[in-house]
Amino acid sequence: MKVSLITVTFNSGMTLRDTIQSVLSQSFPDIEYILVDGLSQDRTIKIVKEYEPLFQNRLKWVSEKDSGLYDAMNKGIRMATGDIIGIINSDDFYFRNDVITKIV
Repeated sequence: MKVSLITVTFNSGMTLRDTIQSVLSQSFPDIEYILVDGLSQDRTIKIVKEYEPLFQNRLKWVSEKDSGLYDAMNKGIRMATGDIIGIINSDDFYFRNDVITKIV
């Protein structure tokens, strides 16, 4: 079973590292991570690019104009290939590394 996690971002440079790190630290073996950015002007994209190699081709991301939060979420859902889709906001993080395992 594959899980797709989606994060929508816009100028989330202050909090995004914690979010990405918590997804990266999950013990569940088959997670696809999707980041949808609304053309951030801060260091958000730099952070995404920094973490991209650590996901070993399990990260998809896009940075382009959207029509708001729900438009961006729907874009992420369309990009998802998982059996289960979850949303984690750009200022949230998983406190434990087994959260997805427990949910699935």
